[in-house]
Amino acid sequence: MNTASQAIETLDVRVLVPIERHKKLLKMFRDLPVGESFIFINDHDPMPLFYEFRSAHGDVVGWDYLQRGGTDWRVQVTRLEASKGRGDSGVATLMDLRKVDGKARKYVISHRYGMMEEGDTMEIIAAEEPQDIRALFEQSFAGQYAWVVRKSEPGEIVVHVTKQAARMTAADSIPVVKDFDVRPYPPAQRHDMVFGAFDELQPGQAFVFTNDHDPKPLYYQIEAESREPFTWEYLESGPDAWMVKVAKTG
Repeated sequence: MNTASQAIETLDVRVLVPIERHKKLLKMFRDLPVGESFIFINDHDPMPLFYEFRSAHGDVVGWDYLQRGGTDWRVQVTRLEASKGRGDSGVATLMDLRKVDGKARKYVISHRYGMMEEGDTMEIIAAEEPQDIRALFEQSFAGQYAWVVRKSEPGEIVVHVTKQAARMTAADSIPVVKDFDVRPYPPAQRHDMVFGAFDELQPGQAFVFTNDHDPKPLYYQIEAESREPFTWEYLESGPDAWMVKVAKTG
């Protein structure tokens, strides 16, 4: 195994929108020869991706944190052996809860589901009926998903969860307390600006931001990481500018 990290390919995925980060890194691991590694840099702890790798490929994933914290997380990923999992199952993402730490499974599922696009399907595998995960979807994504049990046998339950239309309602009566344009800034800084503005909002307040492409992946990430009720309203939808009003409605 090559242990000289300076000779290993390093990819900064912070310049990509969250959905594209997952696609890129999943492909890199799928194509990675046994014994070889790559390093990637992310703006938050990418632990859900580790469980996604294990779900698809089995216990063949080396995962070493080189740096933790803030907006600079560096992870070295190594293929220890050939894949021993289910591989490509034809769904957007595969999560085998039998391979996920019990304390992390709700976070892993909600975080990854938040990154999915409408119409995509997550395959969940569990040793028994995942009632806690079903309750999570009812609490956080009620009316926005379809839950279908595809297999139910002793020791293996397979569920397909399909993401349906996101909750995007008008919030005309909520005052705008901040209006900013993220287009002059690099992608990682845009992400921080939007999330910082969201964190600063009080219930009953809104902000408006302008981007140079559809920022819908940010909607999915806020949905995945925040339990505060919010609305997302397009005021302008391209082709050169996308203007969105984000409001906390609690």
